[in-house]
Amino acid sequence: MSQTAGKIEAVVFDVGKVLFDWDMRLLIRKLIADEAEVEHVFAHVVSVDWHFQHDAGVPLAEMVPARIAEFPQYEAVIRAYSTRFNETIPGPLPGSLELVEELHARGVPLYAITNFGADLWPAFSATQPVFGRFRDVVVSGVEKIAKPDPAIYRLAERRFGHAPQAMLFIDDNRDNVEAARACGWEAHHFADAATLALDLRQRGLIG
Repeated sequence: MSQTAGKIEAVVFDVGKVLFDWDMRLLIRKLIADEAEVEHVFAHVVSVDWHFQHDAGVPLAEMVPARIAEFPQYEAVIRAYSTRFNETIPGPLPGSLELVEELHARGVPLYAITNFGADLWPAFSATQPVFGRFRDVVVSGVEKIAKPDPAIYRLAERRFGHAPQAMLFIDDNRDNVEAARACGWEAHHFADAATLALDLRQRGLIG
């Protein structure tokens, strides 16, 4: 749907699966050869649900020993998660960083809200110059509040200094998108950069 130019003052990106691809199996495969066992470990040991605890603020110093005690046979994989996490992020999604650059070139204020662990964020963000384009990034693990908790959007409103209806939030997770909309934000459910570019163009944010 076409938007009135100027309605949106700022664009707020998610990071994982919007700007950068992410798959923990990429690291697990480097340590386990059998693909069925890789899937088992991904589903039950170094799993997304377990990882989400770190996104929500549980430190690695607490998570890792507890998980090793539970699955001692997978100690090497669990430790690798905490020391080689960047290997789960193969690179940017096609076209996404180019959109960041175009928005930046047009003077659109850029921000991010990411579910990312406090212990893991510095080592990743330091490797990616694109984060220099962002005026502020709310990191769930630092704040101990994770999407889709409405509190993280309210925190972002205070930090970013824009009214919710003046910000466009972009996320691949439908629950996160709906939570933002419930807080009064404009939101785009990300599928790919081409579809996002069309939305940004219709809103008058890019040419």
